[in-house]
Amino acid sequence: MARFDPRGRVNRALLVGVPAYEFTQPGHPFGVPGDLAAVEHNLVGLEAALRAGGVFGEDEIGVFRPRNVDAFDRRLDDAVDEAEGLLLLYFSGHGAVPSTGDELWLLMRAATIVAGTESVFRGAVPWKSVLTVLTRTRAEHVVVVLDCCYAGNASAAWDALDTSQRHRISLLMSVQANNRIDAGDDATPTPFTGELIRLLRADGHGTAVAPAAPVGFRELAERLQAYMSVHHETLREPPEPWEPQSRPAASGTDVLLAAGPADGASAADPRTGGHELHGEDPVTPVTAVTDMPSRNRRSLWPFPGRRRPRRTGRRRLTGRARAVAVTAGVLTVLAGLVPAGFLLAGDLLGDGLPCKPPLELRLLTDPDIESTVRKATEVYLVSDANRTGDGCRRSGITVYSAGAADVVAAFHDQSDPWQRPTAEAVNPQRDIGPQPDIWIPATSASAARARPPQEQRSYAELIVDPAPFAYSPLVLAVPQQHAAEGVADRTGGLATLIDALRTRNPKAEVRRPDPEHTDSGLVATIGLYGAGGAGGVNAATAEGRVAQPGPPSPTAGKLLCVLPDDDSVDDRTAALVPEFLMKSGVDCDSTTRDRRMAAYPDDAPGLDPTFVQVRWQEAGRDKAARQDAVERFRAWLTGKGQGTAAGGKGKAGEEIRGGLVEFGKDGFRSAAGEHRPLAPDLTFSEFGALGSLGTLAGPARQAAMAAALKEYREANGPGRVLFLLDSSGSMGDLWEGPGGAPGILKQSLGGLGEQDEYGVWAVAAAPGAPLAHQELLPFGRYRREEAERAIDQRAQVKDVEADPYRALVAALDDMSRRGADDDRPQLIVYITDDEDNNRLTEGGRLEALHAFARDRKVPVVMASLDSGGCDKGKPDAVISEASGGRCLDTRTDLVAGLRNEVARAGTGGEG
Repeated sequence: MARFDPRGRVNRALLVGVPAYEFTQPGHPFGVPGDLAAVEHNLVGLEAALRAGGVFGEDEIGVFRPRNVDAFDRRLDDAVDEAEGLLLLYFSGHGAVPSTGDELWLLMRAATIVAGTESVFRGAVPWKSVLTVLTRTRAEHVVVVLDCCYAGNASAAWDALDTSQRHRISLLMSVQANNRIDAGDDATPTPFTGELIRLLRADGHGTAVAPAAPVGFRELAERLQAYMSVHHETLREPPEPWEPQSRPAASGTDVLLAAGPADGASAADPRTGGHELHGEDPVTPVTAVTDMPSRNRRSLWPFPGRRRPRRTGRRRLTGRARAVAVTAGVLTVLAGLVPAGFLLAGDLLGDGLPCKPPLELRLLTDPDIESTVRKATEVYLVSDANRTGDGCRRSGITVYSAGAADVVAAFHDQSDPWQRPTAEAVNPQRDIGPQPDIWIPATSASAARARPPQEQRSYAELIVDPAPFAYSPLVLAVPQQHAAEGVADRTGGLATLIDALRTRNPKAEVRRPDPEHTDSGLVATIGLYGAGGAGGVNAATAEGRVAQPGPPSPTAGKLLCVLPDDDSVDDRTAALVPEFLMKSGVDCDSTTRDRRMAAYPDDAPGLDPTFVQVRWQEAGRDKAARQDAVERFRAWLTGKGQGTAAGGKGKAGEEIRGGLVEFGKDGFRSAAGEHRPLAPDLTFSEFGALGSLGTLAGPARQAAMAAALKEYREANGPGRVLFLLDSSGSMGDLWEGPGGAPGILKQSLGGLGEQDEYGVWAVAAAPGAPLAHQELLPFGRYRREEAERAIDQRAQVKDVEADPYRALVAALDDMSRRGADDDRPQLIVYITDDEDNNRLTEGGRLEALHAFARDRKVPVVMASLDSGGCDKGKPDAVISEASGGRCLDTRTDLVAGLRNEVARAGTGGEG
């Protein structure tokens, strides 16, 4: 597994803790339950461990005890803006969730709690907003560690991020969702952070030295989970499971958090950039903590009046059964203050030994079903089916997703570079993620399409289950006020259903997700192209039925979430989505949406998720254990495992077991027979669906999906793309390598075929020059290798400024003239660092360019190499929105996003 080594970069570690609160009960009616002296030990111990770890420099670690939200926001903004390599955020203090929801809030020192029908947390930060701020950093990797009650509730916001945003953010949570924890004794760190510190140092003797071996995020998370789960009986009263949760970065890349002794020594040279982060308060010495009056242990759960969830604490024990979750390094400082009878956390507890870290499996799936797959996986990980006789976990599973067409192409003919990347052009590890052990495509047809020809050598063996394990039909989700009244009128051919909708409302629109990104979009395309009789309709005509401003939503889930952003669009627009999303795909930021009713096209296939085991050549390590782990999960997920507890009976009397229970909760149906609901008690009419279905289209066929994807890419003929490459002097630091501006441009060429036309302009010119650009690659058709060679030879940084206004006006004018006589897809791409955007805003230029872009109707993708380039109101965002294009910046996976946008205009790619 690849591991990012941040040493030598500009890194930041912001350690935030709240050991004391200004308003506490019983003295203040709206105060928190009490202070948390253990948090002070957390801060002192973790700072010392990170300083000894060799990853962060002396001026790169800040300890902060914020009084209020504004103070916290300022320090977080500083860290986010300054970090370029690794950004680590740690929080320990009171965490809370409202009485009517599950969103995590982090309470600052001046926080108060107003209880009521809807609780109010004053002086608290919503975790979702913290995560949003973290996504804008330029840092290559972000690690967040939360040690507070309800820490596991943070996972929901991480899961809701775009796949590209999850690629570089790793999240470690001290406890399961909806669980509270105890802070432990006042003289020691909290149990979770104490073990975290010990693992980061791992020397066992209390000296402030680097660990015996390098420590990465994944290993740290696995060892914490193993330790807390096996010792929960001594750390929790009553003895119930304590399962720290983690969300490794979706890219599959691990990150180094502490170096080994030899490596740590080599990293001691000074770091560049940044002032020292510091808090409002001076660092409190440990002796000050020990002088505080002795208190009872405090819960990190501050909300009174809410039902008390499961309690994760530790009981007071005596003798060898009593454990201290404290690093040996802190133990030295507190010599004489640790009560007798305590043991180091790494010693034996009773007669047991710590569990070894479980084997880690990687599971790749379709973006639209990722949420359901993740929920099922989380249930499996803590189930008896995943435990040994000693109570240890057998396996961990990392779930991630990638574009469906890209995944099929990678398995079909890119398994060699997926295993051993050798070039910039084709790199599935970069574009999709790590090599999976398990693949769950949303359709069985995708599994069939991914298999390479027998005569072609493949480095990945796909072992496809003979039958899918669940089903969800495609539906036309119609706003309730425009839905057909009779049940019989809610079924029929897709063309008939759309025509009937537009008869009821002539202004009605229909939208479909991106057919290249998810299988749900592609099966919808089969319905669109196949509607209207044998042989189907012209693809360009069919695309006119779902035409919309700007690019389509990447997933069906996103489509349902963006429609409520504009009420005038929401109340007249139907969406082609899988039925299960009408039940589970409603967790959006928007609080209101039009209620929708499902109409069922009988000529559009549905989703039938299928389990696929992936075996890689030359991957023999842990082969038998890995095979066993995959088989156990497969049996549980598909409901076929021996001893898997039944979750109920289906309407036909069959038992619903294992993962099928979780799929049923999200609205999936049985894959067999009449496609009965997997959750027999679920009332489908409550979310606008029909419980009993008539005859529907069968599963998608391999040939039909391949043909629909090809027709979609060629619907309006070959595309035209004009690339503008900012070549001004400020681009010098953003020029070299695959992540430099020319490298990003070259990677996006994968979306173009040999029939597409494209050209490249260099945007930079001396003052007074007649043009703001020079032609690097004349407009025309190219083989990719030929175009890349020309860019390598001719692209260079010039010691002059760019004039993006003049360049974009010229590009819009040029492309509108080229497309005057046809409907071929067109696109303008501008790759820039935004340093010369002042030339866009001076003298009313931005307003003029906005109007010009709307008039010319050529989509512009603004690819900003600045993390905030696409913030609302910024020139890049204004221009892309006016033109019907898209704005991309480094808060997202800019390379993948740009490649997808270019692919929509071109005819390249595989599928």
